[in-house]
Amino acid sequence: MLNIQDFFTTCTGQWTTERTYHSTLRGEVERSYTEFRVDALTAAEKQAILLSQPSSTLQIVSLDAVKLAEDAALCPGFAIAFDTRSETGEQVSMSLKALFVPDRHITITESVDLPPVPIAAQVLTEPLGDTIQGFYLRDEGYSEAGAIAGRFTYQPTRQTLEMTTYYRRSVAVDQMRLVAPDLRLRTIVTYQRPEANEPPTVIDLVGFGVERKQTV
Repeated sequence: MLNIQDFFTTCTGQWTTERTYHSTLRGEVERSYTEFRVDALTAAEKQAILLSQPSSTLQIVSLDAVKLAEDAALCPGFAIAFDTRSETGEQVSMSLKALFVPDRHITITESVDLPPVPIAAQVLTEPLGDTIQGFYLRDEGYSEAGAIAGRFTYQPTRQTLEMTTYYRRSVAVDQMRLVAPDLRLRTIVTYQRPEANEPPTVIDLVGFGVERKQTV
């Protein structure tokens, strides 16, 4: 069983993944191959993410950006760069940085504009045991440009990190489970984001992947 710091340390390095995406509304299936590099964030990179968090999506108050950035044990994170090639020949390259801030280190306002959690991301809140929940901040989104904030849950007993991202038009639940030091399972469920403050229920895309760490 890995604590959250050990989980992120194990996830650094060079990885490859093969994924299958199912478009549930269109009935289409697409496969892709990705090579990506994961590195730990520096203190300067952490502070930059903390200071640029999107207030329109998430307002964090009483947040000591310098302390959280300099103390690596408080907030883990990663920088990732990847190249993806689909079976149709389409290629996409991207890099982003993400920081994970546990709830115990922040205070949020009562006006956080996030819809209810979709079924795929629901967990018991009491008792949580060793489970860690919090906000994660990215300097760039996948499906929409610009800084993005979302929720995360880490379950040490399952060595599973789950990220729920609230975009303007969709809600994505991305789960990675470390089943061996060099092998991860990945699932992605994307919902249409409802206009009202209701739980997302319409699933647009489901993805499955096997990720393998490469030896240098």
